Amino acid sequence: MQAGDSNAVDAGEDIVVFSILKPSVCAECGVELSKGALLRMEQEKPLCLECADLDHLVFLPRGDTALTRRSRKYSALSAVVVQFSRARRRYERQGLLVEAPALERAEKECLGDEAQRRIARERASLVRERADMRYVAQFAEQIRSRYPGCPPGEAEAIAQHACKKYSGRVGRSSGARAFDAQAIELAVKARVRHEHTEYDRFLARGRDRTEARSAVARKVADVLERWSKA
Repeated sequence: MQAGDSNAVDAGEDIVVFSILKPSVCAECGVELSKGALLRMEQEKPLCLECADLDHLVFLPRGDTALTRRSRKYSALSAVVVQFSRARRRYERQGLLVEAPALERAEKECLGDEAQRRIARERASLVRERADMRYVAQFAEQIRSRYPGCPPGEAEAIAQHACKKYSGRVGRSSGARAFDAQAIELAVKARVRHEHTEYDRFLARGRDRTEARSAVARKVADVLERWSKA
């Protein structure tokens, strides 16, 4: 049973409760637990929340950091709720089980200072946005430095694409953040391949990606050589 693999859960000293993916049965009372039900494992045995003495707690979904932190602070007893992700092959936190009075107190406090926290979030977001703009500008400058013949606007377009947040593209790699020459080259090559060759047309016609890259390799090299000259 996946829920029993407690070694896969990094929750420190927390009580861990599993949101199960497959039906189970409580080892003490025999109640049937359907998919999505919560259970706790004790000595390799699944227990329903009532038998685990956790049924008086209420579920607080993840997402609101301040509410979660405060609810946990005021709750004498709490438990971390996790569920196994088949896609990521790991347990992921779904929220907390906390005492109802603790949640109510936390909700009141959060409502009381919501305006302050919203301002703080907006300020932090602005700081991150400005830092990201500086990084993109620096990335573009690195491109122009290595490829002085790059047409006007190309360096900025490459930097914007390669460094798009949460994209997982080369501009977000650790090497790119250190302005590693190879990372810069990969970003420029990708732009040339897509915008200055027939690479995308080859893909649209069903050609294998490796084969398509090979077909445009010479043209990519020619463009890079031209851009490398002032």
